[in-house]
Amino acid sequence: MLAAASQTPPAPAPAAWTGSRLTVDPGAVVRNWKTLAARTGAACAAVVKADAYGHGIEAVAPKLAAAGCRTFCVALHAEGARLRRLLPDVEIYVLNGLFDGVEDAVRDRLRPFISSLDALADWPEHAPFALNVDTGMNRLGVSVAEAVAYTGPAPALIASHFACADTPDHSLNAAQEAAFAAARRAHPSVPASFANSAAILTRPQAHYDLVRPGIAMYGAVAAEGTTALEPTVRLEARVIQVREGVAGETVGYGAAQTLTRSSRIAIVSLGYADGYIRAAGGSDIHAGAPAFVNGHAVRLIGRVSMDLIAVDVTGVPCVRGDYIEMIGPNVPVDTVAAHAGTIGYEFFTGLTHRADRRIAPL
Repeated sequence: MLAAASQTPPAPAPAAWTGSRLTVDPGAVVRNWKTLAARTGAACAAVVKADAYGHGIEAVAPKLAAAGCRTFCVALHAEGARLRRLLPDVEIYVLNGLFDGVEDAVRDRLRPFISSLDALADWPEHAPFALNVDTGMNRLGVSVAEAVAYTGPAPALIASHFACADTPDHSLNAAQEAAFAAARRAHPSVPASFANSAAILTRPQAHYDLVRPGIAMYGAVAAEGTTALEPTVRLEARVIQVREGVAGETVGYGAAQTLTRSSRIAIVSLGYADGYIRAAGGSDIHAGAPAFVNGHAVRLIGRVSMDLIAVDVTGVPCVRGDYIEMIGPNVPVDTVAAHAGTIGYEFFTGLTHRADRRIAPL
């Protein structure tokens, strides 16, 4: 019997009851994974933690497995159990390791990243695991000295994680590689894994035996100087009302943005309760994030509220019931994230379950 899976998303509401729709394209995720796999001679895993970066693990993981992916990474034991229900024959690594439930994890054939000697003592000697080495990030992992001194059962994998691979010229990258090399020398027969999305694209010397792409699979920019792969989602918000505004009036909470002209304002059914980050809104100090409607680029105006966003549609065809693209092929997630002072990861992992979710090509 499998261990209890993580909590699954709520059952979808009828499309007519929702204020937004989210189209997820697993085929695009698979094509991106294949592009990344083709860049390396190593085996290519797929990181599907956080509900496959908000895309839906049930929608994405089986397609990746069918395309040839044999190794998957999740963050939590619960995510691993959920994934095992979908994919009985793949390798599943649990990046955060375990708190409890060791017997259940062994039963589900999960492979924890073990990051401390205490955790190592809790794990059965016969069960596969990854020895996670801290090479300079000061997050998770045994020290390099502990890894070198380790003489217990051979791990299935020795691994680490870059802190700054998205900044290719950062000096810490080379320092981490040197530290990892020292740990590897003590375990020369153990397969090694270091490269995330950014390192796959920028640090071929760190590919080793297994690469672990995440964000690049989902169509966001992974490192400075690189471009995003194929978009994988489209988030659209439905227009509740189109109203007229007069120059000098303000829009939304806090009167944060003042109209400088007579304007048409579309109010859409989306907000920070749906994972659309509040800081992406506009003000008199900075422009709001871009959006796209009926073939036209538009822009948010005023603050993002919990369930509503105002979009300036002056001079653009837009009526009640239309859908405005908030993230998607015409509105890159990284562009929106930059307006909010954050990264695409945060938008993706917060993607709404209040939307009408569709699995379809974009």
